[in-house]
Amino acid sequence: MAPDMGMADRAAETETVRGLVYGPSGKRLDVHRPTGASETSGAAGASGATPTVLLWHGIGPDERDVLEPLARTTAALGVLVLVPDWRSDAADGGRAHLLESLAFVRKEAGGLGGDGESFVLAGWSAGAGAALGVALRPESVEGWRPTAMVGLAGRYDVPARTTGTAPLDDLAAGRGPGVPVHLVHGSLDAVVDAHRSRDLAGALRAPGRAVTLQEPDTDHAGVIMTAYDPAADRCVPTTAEHAVRAGRVAAGVLAEAAGGGA
Repeated sequence: MAPDMGMADRAAETETVRGLVYGPSGKRLDVHRPTGASETSGAAGASGATPTVLLWHGIGPDERDVLEPLARTTAALGVLVLVPDWRSDAADGGRAHLLESLAFVRKEAGGLGGDGESFVLAGWSAGAGAALGVALRPESVEGWRPTAMVGLAGRYDVPARTTGTAPLDDLAAGRGPGVPVHLVHGSLDAVVDAHRSRDLAGALRAPGRAVTLQEPDTDHAGVIMTAYDPAADRCVPTTAEHAVRAGRVAAGVLAEAAGGGA
């Protein structure tokens, strides 16, 4: 599918293709990838595919731009990162948008230079719970599971937008993610307290499942290299040292999980 206006902009280490329509809803996503990563017509998962991450934003409607600083930093580590819009205020809480974007990546990432079958599913804030929900309930996506799940500043005791059940409840009922889980949560987060990720890490470690947790000294917005702007009522890019450091930690986790060059 063609990007909106055919626009692609480039930075020294990454390139961004904006506005790919990803499903029947007409929602769009951006593709961030290392400069020179070639689009191919080969099948997803083909040898030489760039390690791939699907990254979901939080409950702010259609905020794929909010994740651009983190996505570009991750792409510079050798990873193709796809960031879709979705709306938490939709009648179904955003489930259709999220699952449409997942289906798109599975089908189309190979043509964008990535791997459409073996990729990392990740999310920030509400997007983190949505990503873990898929790993815990693969029947929601025809039995598919990601290669790893990365949760950034997430909460896991409330229903996941993708499944309608709380990930911690699924774990307590005996379900497992089946893949490594990597968590990053700012120790200064006043929106979603870091104990939410600690609780999840403890629930995963109890039966010996693979989980990591890093807690950089930043807040809810800083973990994705942004700062909350009250006037705009959204997160915007920032050069604050704590956010840059934390974002680099998050990017490194994403890249390592995907098998990039972190």
